[in-house]
Amino acid sequence: MSSSQHAGRVIIVTGLSGSGKSIAIRQLEDSGYYCIDNLPSDFLSSVVRDLSGHGCERIAISVDARSQLNLSAAQLELQGLKAEGYDVRVLFLTASTPELVQRFSETRRRHPLTIVNGSTLSLSEAIGREREILEPVAQISFVIDTTRMLPNTLRDAVQEFAEIETSNMMLAFESFAFKHGIPVVADLVFDVRNLPNPYYDRALRDLTGLDAPVAEFLNRSETAQRMIDDIAGFLSRWISSYEAQNRHYLTIAIGCTGGQHRSVYVAERLAALFRPRMMTVVRHRQLARKGLLKPQSALQGDGAAVGSSS
Repeated sequence: MSSSQHAGRVIIVTGLSGSGKSIAIRQLEDSGYYCIDNLPSDFLSSVVRDLSGHGCERIAISVDARSQLNLSAAQLELQGLKAEGYDVRVLFLTASTPELVQRFSETRRRHPLTIVNGSTLSLSEAIGREREILEPVAQISFVIDTTRMLPNTLRDAVQEFAEIETSNMMLAFESFAFKHGIPVVADLVFDVRNLPNPYYDRALRDLTGLDAPVAEFLNRSETAQRMIDDIAGFLSRWISSYEAQNRHYLTIAIGCTGGQHRSVYVAERLAALFRPRMMTVVRHRQLARKGLLKPQSALQGDGAAVGSSS
């Protein structure tokens, strides 16, 4: 099959143990994908071709660290599938080490890398070892940080990732709260805590950066507009250099104190500016956690879309 022919979509789901790969695979299965869990990476190409030959156009395969020890071979397999015309995407799930320790402690499951070459590792050591093994994969993947993330929020993020159209570079704008820490997956981080804070206006305190009154408040701020212009200019100047490194995904984290007003507004505005040029998604960590995401964005008049929960 020539590379000009579209052979179907293949999503590889990988990442750290306990980060939510099972939830992601189940969501993809519910979305009509033919799913295979924990397939050794050596069999990727042959399995995809065989399933395609039987009419499967959407395939999702979960691969974990135990089957990715030969990462160079796995990457060659994926490159071969892309050359044959497959729309191959790699979804990488991660979480902070304390979060993963808590999840394993709650489920009482043993980490798959607890025993390596006859040596027994502690849970934290096993997580660290797996993170080290998978780091090269994370560099070529669309990464979702599931720390403090609700299962429904993860399912929504996976659904959005599966449905986006093919793009040479996809930008993910993610708002967050500095008081809860910088997202693990951030490639670039911008601090907007210097902007006027709607929180101190009692009429705006319980609203979010997706609400029109908050947007209007920040629209009137010359500082906020200069900040957005400067960040947009920086991204416009340097995105091509990331693309030159064969990066398919870039996560831009925008942080304020509580992750509810300023960072949400700025993330939405930036996404609206870049959406005409390339594929973009928006995620609002704190709004999703608090259940404050709304079906429509106050910024849609500027071309912004509702942020996907993450």
